[in-house]
Amino acid sequence: MDGAEPERLRGGPAEAVRDPALFEAFYRRHVDAVMRFVARRVDDPHTAADLTAEIFLAVLDSAHTYRPRLGSETAWLYGIARNVVSSERRRVAREAERDRRFSGRRLLEADDIVRIEDRLDAESPGRRALAALERLPEGERAVLELIVVDQLTIPEAAAALGIRQVTARVRLHRARKALRGEANSEAAPKGAEPTPDTSLLYVSRGEA
Repeated sequence: MDGAEPERLRGGPAEAVRDPALFEAFYRRHVDAVMRFVARRVDDPHTAADLTAEIFLAVLDSAHTYRPRLGSETAWLYGIARNVVSSERRRVAREAERDRRFSGRRLLEADDIVRIEDRLDAESPGRRALAALERLPEGERAVLELIVVDQLTIPEAAAALGIRQVTARVRLHRARKALRGEANSEAAPKGAEPTPDTSLLYVSRGEA
């Protein structure tokens, strides 16, 4: 019995949504990665907490779409997270005057706010890097941010976006070429080091 328990707790999304114990284990296994993903994209602790919760709620509706052969659980979750964050950005654009603090939010304890603010501070370089991508086409920006900001592999990024690996590689190449061209076109002192905001855009997991 003891030997079977670890295997049971490793149940994937489809199993987790049918069993509260498995879902709790799934949540604990991935909540830090999801919070880091969100913290690279927003700078408000209440919004970060809300989006993290919404992502795991979305898992309940999307668990049947997970295919282990197409990528890791983390890559699959990042695909869901991108949709949730994008939806939030569209909502913000439509509701410029909304009450961001109290509309559908649970009240956060002081310790919760401090913990999330610490995470937001830690991920601020990632937010600055993402800001540098805003002028890229959506498809190229999506691949680049998943690979160099969220540190997915190319196969994982392709799985998260539902595209072929070769398509992901082409988009990554185009995005990097565009960013290099933009950087070269800017007047800068000879021999200047890359700025902290964009230097990390050229390095990803497993790549030099």
